[in-house]
Amino acid sequence: MSSLILSETETEIITRAEALFDPMLASLLSWSSINSGSRNTAGLAKMRQAIMDYAQDLPGEVSEAPLSKGKHVGNDGVQNDVTYEPAVKVTVRPDAPIQLVLTGHYDTVFPDNSAFQTPVEIDEDTINGPGVADMKGGILVMINALRLLEKSEHAENIGYNILLSPDEEIGSPGSSSLLMELGKKSHVGLTYEPALADGSLAGARKGSGNFALIIKGRAAHAGREHHLGRNAIAAMAEFSVALDALNGQRAGVTFNIAKIDGGGAVNIVPELAIGRFNVRMLETEDMAWIESQLDRLVAQINAKDGITAEMTGGFTRPPKPMAPANQMVFDWVKQAGDALGQTIKWAPSGGVCEGNNLWASGCPNVDTLGVRGGEIHSDREFIKVSSLVERTKLSTLILLKLASGEFDAAKAKALAMGAA
Repeated sequence: MSSLILSETETEIITRAEALFDPMLASLLSWSSINSGSRNTAGLAKMRQAIMDYAQDLPGEVSEAPLSKGKHVGNDGVQNDVTYEPAVKVTVRPDAPIQLVLTGHYDTVFPDNSAFQTPVEIDEDTINGPGVADMKGGILVMINALRLLEKSEHAENIGYNILLSPDEEIGSPGSSSLLMELGKKSHVGLTYEPALADGSLAGARKGSGNFALIIKGRAAHAGREHHLGRNAIAAMAEFSVALDALNGQRAGVTFNIAKIDGGGAVNIVPELAIGRFNVRMLETEDMAWIESQLDRLVAQINAKDGITAEMTGGFTRPPKPMAPANQMVFDWVKQAGDALGQTIKWAPSGGVCEGNNLWASGCPNVDTLGVRGGEIHSDREFIKVSSLVERTKLSTLILLKLASGEFDAAKAKALAMGAA
């Protein structure tokens, strides 16, 4: 039973969420039909404008925030500059005593040529569609909870930045510096990735890194002068086997070789191979071990006659533990859930999100406040549509208690900085 007490005003404000279901659902269906895959610049622009229009009634500045440029290794082995689409940024009351950062992303994993383009009703509480859970539904929850916060007499106590990025599904390479900047000056972070279908939240999260190894050899005729060639794909195969053999050598650390590009006609010794892989780790200290193992494997390839290997990429998100400051924020969510009759549970996750970036900046946060859903990153992705209102109520109560001071954001921030 929750010890959290709701005032009459808070109860009245939270109850208003019930009238939001139909317009929220209509917006969700419209947004899901916009393909906003991470590389689809036209679709991202359309989705960005839709969100900016939707957020215009919040009492602050709605803007496009340019992101840092990145690097991408092409199939020709050349590292090219990448310019990312802007983020959506909303700034409200930047001088208020308590500052929050609310984050999410408007990109999806589905490319513009995907067959999965349209939402479909499965039953009265389930809709299958691209981005419905991950995380266009979460953006709707976020913005509507903030609209309800503004009905409170305590709203002036809270300032906030919303950051909705176009590159989360590819590791936030362009938005990571902005997440760091906003996290440093915020007391608490709230991120709207989807919860599980039963409402469970992610607790501690692993860290992640994305890498690309470029191996160059020497082309030659596969029959006449095979001995003069140096096979880059053969060297990559050796590296891949050695990389995979690292799995199980350190608790919680995994290596996944995901794609190999290179080669051509079968009568040519291939002179180029690019291997792309991901690593995951439980502890910050794991990253030094991972780097040492990668250095060792690359050195072995470079020791081969006529072969050169260059490692690119790096760690994109450090681990996010269930540290005391994060535990405090999770406890607030549980208290709010109990007060609303919502059972809040959480479990560790191997997945990563912007909550990892916020924690690295010293910002305690909870990062699965979005809708209930599942099967994300597949054409079976679904949302439980009743969670649009359910989760809006939950976030509204959290925001109201932060505004009234019953949830002490400053204390959580101090605890996080003391642990840093």
